[in-house]
Amino acid sequence: MTELTSTAANWRDYYEMCKPRVVMLMILTSLVGMFLAVPGMVPLDVLILGNLGIALVAGSGAVVNHLIDRKIDIMMKRTHNRPLPQGRVDPKQTIVFAVTIGVLGMAILLFWVNPLCAWLTLASFIGYAFIYTGYLKHATPQNIVIGGLSGAMPPLLGWTAVTGTIEPDALILVLIIFAWTPPHFWALAIHRKDEYAKSGVPMLPVTHGEYVTKVHIIVYTAILVVVSVFPYLSGMSGMLYLASALALGVGFLVWSGLLMFNPKPTTAMDTFRYSIVYLGLLFVALVVDHYLF
Repeated sequence: MTELTSTAANWRDYYEMCKPRVVMLMILTSLVGMFLAVPGMVPLDVLILGNLGIALVAGSGAVVNHLIDRKIDIMMKRTHNRPLPQGRVDPKQTIVFAVTIGVLGMAILLFWVNPLCAWLTLASFIGYAFIYTGYLKHATPQNIVIGGLSGAMPPLLGWTAVTGTIEPDALILVLIIFAWTPPHFWALAIHRKDEYAKSGVPMLPVTHGEYVTKVHIIVYTAILVVVSVFPYLSGMSGMLYLASALALGVGFLVWSGLLMFNPKPTTAMDTFRYSIVYLGLLFVALVVDHYLF
């Protein structure tokens, strides 16, 4: 057992528990949902307050994730230096912090954005913090598929922040992230297979082996490429987006193929990193196409 440190917590520990890089990617997709919901500029108050509220609630969910996973985090190289496993922040402080930023985020959404966006954001929080982290993650190797819906919500949250409605085009954006999540996360799970096995988390590479996981990655990546064309087919986007989606999709398929047929020690992490670049560029292409063509 790793010896806990006695270092006092500072703001960086609380910031780390919010998973800022994950939240930033979520806010990118939320912004895209906002921009695609209107023909012109998003109202400035909704742009700022909507994303602030969504980010605070998402950060609260990440803090709850740290709290629930603290006992397995100390077993994994990737997570054992987190504030909770190392004792820099105690569980009571963590709970207070999570509740504070979560309630603040919900208040912003309820009073200054709109109730639909607020309640959908709360549903996403519950799905990630409690249904996925608290149950699914430890219950089934399909955890990331079933639980991925909560992480796919941000573009819908951004859309509803602007319009106060749920529309088919917004659901297409959700579907893209829902299809993207399994190959994205399974690539990381292959790289961290031994750590997941040690922690007892039934990730697919642990329960079914790397070969089955790689087959799943290729299948879901192919599904993702098909789904990524839907914005063009629905009339939401034009040729610039279509060309970008297909080019990025081919890149993802190439990385999935390399992982399956010609893997090197770094291929799984390289695939994981490409998946992040893929999603960011795909959603940027949506916005550029929306405003320029």
